[in-house]
Amino acid sequence: MALRLRLTAGRQWRAADVPPVIRHWRLAVVTAYTASGVAFSSWVTRLPAMREDLGLSPGGVGLLLLCMTLASFVSVSASGLIVIRLGSARTIRAGAALLGVGLVLMGTGASLFRSPLVTAIGFAVIGLGTASWNTASNVEGAALERALGRFIMPALHGSFSIGTVAGAALGAWAAAAALPLAWHLGVAGTVVAAAVVGTAAFLRADTHSAGVPVGAGDEGAAHDAVRPGGRAQVAAAWRDRRTVLLGLMVLGLALAEGAAGDWVAIALADGYGVSHTTGAIGYTVFVTAMAAGRFLGTPVLNRHGRVTSLRACGAFAILGLGLFVFAPSLWLAFAGLALWGIGASLGFPVGMSAAADDPVHAAARVSVVSTIGYGAFLCGPPLLGFVAELTGVRYSLLVVLAFVAGSVALAAQAAPRSVAEIRA
Repeated sequence: MALRLRLTAGRQWRAADVPPVIRHWRLAVVTAYTASGVAFSSWVTRLPAMREDLGLSPGGVGLLLLCMTLASFVSVSASGLIVIRLGSARTIRAGAALLGVGLVLMGTGASLFRSPLVTAIGFAVIGLGTASWNTASNVEGAALERALGRFIMPALHGSFSIGTVAGAALGAWAAAAALPLAWHLGVAGTVVAAAVVGTAAFLRADTHSAGVPVGAGDEGAAHDAVRPGGRAQVAAAWRDRRTVLLGLMVLGLALAEGAAGDWVAIALADGYGVSHTTGAIGYTVFVTAMAAGRFLGTPVLNRHGRVTSLRACGAFAILGLGLFVFAPSLWLAFAGLALWGIGASLGFPVGMSAAADDPVHAAARVSVVSTIGYGAFLCGPPLLGFVAELTGVRYSLLVVLAFVAGSVALAAQAAPRSVAEIRA
């Protein structure tokens, strides 16, 4: 069926027939995505407290985020070569360890030392770890999807969303209890790093394990980026028109996700005059809606296809953003957050799957789409911080709405293609 995802694995495993090695692999990948979400929302929900501890303006918060942006830019720009050199499993381990250290520095810098410099170093260390970790996770996810022979990328990204829900709920509790940032972020960083490093041994994209059906024939390599010529594949992927356009499509919808993470709590506090706890709850509403959209995304994609699903998501995101910015009451703003979350749910996972349509070049193309898409997380937040200095945080989000409209215009690039069409 043309609307269905075209995977080229040699076999589609039924749930009862999946070998233990693949079940363990999936558990490790899910852990990597979930832990990343927990770490992200742990510090996002405490941004208002961090701003107060350090006495920062919105522009000052934007400068802190810029430290993460610059470090992440360095990391994500090199992520393809890093995964080639270290392999995705070791990249994920190293990234998790760096993120744990960064959270500890961030928390102690804000609440113990009251030092913007130490806090900024924490942001930078998190940026260095997170960008390459997430690219490697998408490489693992694409390889696992081909191994299983069915569309699971939305559910994997849904695991990230579940992690953000859990982290946001804990963040809301920590904010309500006025828990010092050093304790909250220190514990979160330690738990996240330990969980990811402990399960990374089960990651399989770097190996040619017997009995793991990662493809067929020449397309059966578990991780094409580690084969000879991997560097050339990454370079070729950057020259591939469809891959770059997919990345730009993902960028707009990823900005809708990243802007919520960085600014919703502050926008609610400043724009609607609510407490820090209510701001954290608002972000929890957003990530809960996004998680629901991702777990329901598989049947929607199978029924309506990538392009229609992405356009519908874009419409939801535009409606939700407009409602959140212009809502005359708090409950309408929360309704806008729910629509916004659903609208942001499928952009990144669908982009990753579309990039992996050709298994031979999947890892290189996934890394390119990831790199472009993560540009939204890297450059968007500080840009919005500077715009917020002129318009206020709430109205600065109209910039995001414009980017989402651009993604809707590029949605046709995600249409499933045969291997012959992609290589033509």
